[in-house]
Amino acid sequence: MNLEQLVLLIDQGEQATLQDTVASYRPIDLAESMEKLDQERQLMFVTLLTPTSAAEVIEQLMPLHQYSILHRLSAKKAAAILREISGDVVADMMLAIHRHQAVNMLKLLPDEYRTKVEMLMTFPEDTAGSLATVDYISARGKWTAEQTLKHIRKVGRTAKFTSYIYVIDAMGVLLGVVSLKNIIITQPSTQLEQIIAPAVSVSAWMEQEETAELLSRYDFVAVPVVDKQLRLIGVVTVDDVIDVMREEATEDIHKLGGSEPLENSYFQTSTFQLYRKRIVWLLILFVAEAYTGNVMRHYETTLSEVIALSFFIPLLIGTGGNTGTQTVATLVRALAMGEVQFKDIFKVVRKELTTGLLTGLSIAIIAFARAWMLGVEYNVGLVVGITALAIVIWASLVAAVLPLLLHKLKADPAVISGPFITTLVDGTGLVIYFTVARLLLQL
Repeated sequence: MNLEQLVLLIDQGEQATLQDTVASYRPIDLAESMEKLDQERQLMFVTLLTPTSAAEVIEQLMPLHQYSILHRLSAKKAAAILREISGDVVADMMLAIHRHQAVNMLKLLPDEYRTKVEMLMTFPEDTAGSLATVDYISARGKWTAEQTLKHIRKVGRTAKFTSYIYVIDAMGVLLGVVSLKNIIITQPSTQLEQIIAPAVSVSAWMEQEETAELLSRYDFVAVPVVDKQLRLIGVVTVDDVIDVMREEATEDIHKLGGSEPLENSYFQTSTFQLYRKRIVWLLILFVAEAYTGNVMRHYETTLSEVIALSFFIPLLIGTGGNTGTQTVATLVRALAMGEVQFKDIFKVVRKELTTGLLTGLSIAIIAFARAWMLGVEYNVGLVVGITALAIVIWASLVAAVLPLLLHKLKADPAVISGPFITTLVDGTGLVIYFTVARLLLQL
């Protein structure tokens, strides 16, 4: 929505006109426009909307921004909006604000809903439990289709997900799932336990990334989340998973670039925060790169005897770093998608070594040709070609093994970023280069 148009509608204060206008816009677009308003107009905008519309817009904001708006509303208005916001979003907001603020805000929720939100708040961050929403519809196995439909009409307005009904027993244990379609087309007197299907569920403590992988693997639109007693505590929907996959992909991209991931968008991140995210890795890489200088110093005599060897140092170490970066990027993605596991390490090594051999041979021929074009001695060109082959194979091996080892140790394989692999291969590549030179040139 055009910002000037939104300001005009707010200043006019005509609730019906504003509601009719915003109905044609997506909540995310409205939220982006609202963020550009001053605090007073933000408050007026939310006040003029219906609780449902206001909740849809507020859900798109960051947790602290959500609270800054809600706590300035009247208790009645804030309570009405809070009840319309998805339970997982409410839980995230409560965890982001001060404990006393959260206590006061939770008092605005109905007792039963507050209990569910407080339960979600107990699960560790980045788990299925913290991602789950409590706005689902459950039913008892003994209920008939007609009873269930009456229940859906009663509670369906506040439910985030209505395509499937989760069947539980008296203790809340998940028995199975039945689609809304099957309930509608079956005979009204049919009990749910006669038409339910087994439900694929996830533990509340399963990592978000694994949950996203499961939903993607089976093309589910939602998956129920259970506790240790197999009691249903919530549902993770595909829209939540999309957010998780986007966050994980963003995090991996940052780490592959040798930087800590940003919590906020680029323009919402201050210059000092960018400095903090980057400086640690840059210092680590700077110190690690220092050993390259030590290698050069160790082989100072070799370099002084054959000055032409120095011409090809950037070419060779650059080739090694690029090879390692390509391999790491491929394997980090494969690990994230569940295509590769630690038990496949020997298959991966064999595959990458074969690929490294083929690419290394191609690059070795080109490197030898480049040396010949520069007019260096035949033996020096041979050294360059053999070294190029060896470095590519070595970089392929290192970049294939390290991500798998880190994944096995429960560490993030994206930490083996492009810059880190490049730094590692730089030093070892120089050792290979000068060793080959000493052997072939008899220095």
